[in-house]
Amino acid sequence: MQRPRVIPVLLLRNLGLVKSVKFKDHRYIGDPINAVKIFNDKKADELVFLDISAAEEKRSIPIEFVHKVGDEANMPFAVGGGIKTIENIREVLNYGAEKVIINTAAYENPDFIKRAADSFGSSTITICIDIKKKLFGKEKVCLPGSSKEINEDPVSFAQKMEEYGAGEIIIQSIDKDGTYEGYDLELTKKISVAVSIPVIALGGAGKYSHFREAVDIGLASAVAAGSIFVYHGPRKAVLISYPSKQEIKGIFE
Repeated sequence: MQRPRVIPVLLLRNLGLVKSVKFKDHRYIGDPINAVKIFNDKKADELVFLDISAAEEKRSIPIEFVHKVGDEANMPFAVGGGIKTIENIREVLNYGAEKVIINTAAYENPDFIKRAADSFGSSTITICIDIKKKLFGKEKVCLPGSSKEINEDPVSFAQKMEEYGAGEIIIQSIDKDGTYEGYDLELTKKISVAVSIPVIALGGAGKYSHFREAVDIGLASAVAAGSIFVYHGPRKAVLISYPSKQEIKGIFE
């Protein structure tokens, strides 16, 4: 059995790397291309870049940035941010990305996911679902980068995205983002058992044992994280890190 992937997720704002807590208080942490070089050296499984202001600014992730990452990265990478057209996807893939991550367009125009999967194959289409718990623990899908709800149940929406051709789903817990408290295991498991495509857990990882929990308890196919790969120590000094192959093997044994 192939071991679960361990994926750094890097947030972009104005082409700089930032990190948030519960989607708020974004802090600048450095240059993204420098981070790519470090993750190259550390042999990361794959990278994800999300341009968190693209949808709000009604644009897509800059293709020049994708080109720079494509020139530098030695590992597979995926990008997301304002991707809404077939041409957006074609450009991103042509400049080296292995996958695109779609969020807003999946809610606004689900048929776009079907057309994208038909055009490029399901393996290139990843859906990121941002989820927040409301009063009494009810979970709601939210718009990217905010707590503004949309009228979608997370499990039903994940099933719909699979039906429309998505190849995998990222489950991002807004409540857990940047907290180091561990993943929302209940939420991850609920969606993992409802779909047959891979589910990636994101939001809350604070130690490597949380990766194992997401797979063993949450039934995730892969794990993704931000803070644990860019911060070091209680004062959150910026330091790009990634576990060695031996450490990853030990996590999942």
